[in-house]
Amino acid sequence: LFCAARKGGHKGRARQYTSPEEIDAQLQAEKQKAREEEEQEEGGEGATGDPKKEKKSLDSDESDEDDEDYQQKRKGVEGLIDIENPNRVIQTTKKVTQLDLDGPKELSRREREEIEKQKAKERYMKMHLAGKTEQAKADLARLAIIRKQREEAARKKEEERKAKDEAAMAGKRLQSLSLNK
Repeated sequence: LFCAARKGGHKGRARQYTSPEEIDAQLQAEKQKAREEEEQEEGGEGATGDPKKEKKSLDSDESDEDDEDYQQKRKGVEGLIDIENPNRVIQTTKKVTQLDLDGPKELSRREREEIEKQKAKERYMKMHLAGKTEQAKADLARLAIIRKQREEAARKKEEERKAKDEAAMAGKRLQSLSLNK
């Protein structure tokens, strides 16, 4: 007795591949059925007219419907409910002739914020140099205090130097007086 495993699994036995010609034939058959159903729904309006015109109009209608279905593939109940979403942006392609390169370019939020930041910094620096900002006033006050301290230190140094010179002069006088005696 042979085991079923030797013959190969059940998964690969009945594979059939469809050729592209068969697929095209199936699609044509489905389109033909759809056309016949549309003609029956119309109630024979197109039966009195020229069949070539009917076929052209049906083909153009069908291609329009296919394009719409292709562009608007809806999921779930979207096909039943028509919703206008203000946040949804429908992208439209522009031709090169429609582009306006000379017009003002709209900046992104980050670019606008960066420009505003630079302008604010420039305004602050101008006010700072003019001494109108809090920090500039504090800096100027600090500088005034430092200048006073330096002036006092220079004055004390000058007084000490004068005192030293006077002491040296007094010492020379005493020495010269003592030598003269």
